[in-house]
Amino acid sequence: MINQTRAVIITGPGFQDHDVVYSYYRAKEEGIDISVATKNGEPVTGKYGITVPMDKRSKANISFDELKPNDFDLVILTGGHEAPDRVRQDQRVKDFVLQMALQGRIVAGLCHGPWIMISAGVLKDKLACAYVGLKDDMINCGAKVIEADVVVDGNIITCSYYAECGKFMREAFDAVARLKNGESLPEPRVV
Repeated sequence: MINQTRAVIITGPGFQDHDVVYSYYRAKEEGIDISVATKNGEPVTGKYGITVPMDKRSKANISFDELKPNDFDLVILTGGHEAPDRVRQDQRVKDFVLQMALQGRIVAGLCHGPWIMISAGVLKDKLACAYVGLKDDMINCGAKVIEADVVVDGNIITCSYYAECGKFMREAFDAVARLKNGESLPEPRVV
């Protein structure tokens, strides 16, 4: 496909199964070329037993070494407190997320996924929403945290809870469409 949207879910052991499964298959349904990145490209298992790659038709995971901002339009940072806490300690991921944000590409964090955004330094002065257990960290990094399901501030998207995956993914797809059309929101969107 010419100019097909490319996205990557970055995760690790102990991921929130709901986040990864929904985001992955919803992106595929939308026609997006979706990859899953893990530390060394190895399979990882979520907290409820789902392993990625998820099925025999799934592409092999890619490693953090393969994360190049010019290769992706969208990065999805999923939750489960264990996975994002491990992932945010990896400099390759922090550099990738920062470069995605600086290049105006879409950086979207769900539930505990914004921990990675905090460590990459992309939330300062951004309007955001937060999972209750992450709210203090987001405030302490300089984000302007409000009560909402999903917040879009420029190319940064946050979602407070996995039950709102549908809204989160719709906003991510809309943000990618704006990016590809050279458009932007005149002000943050609160959903």
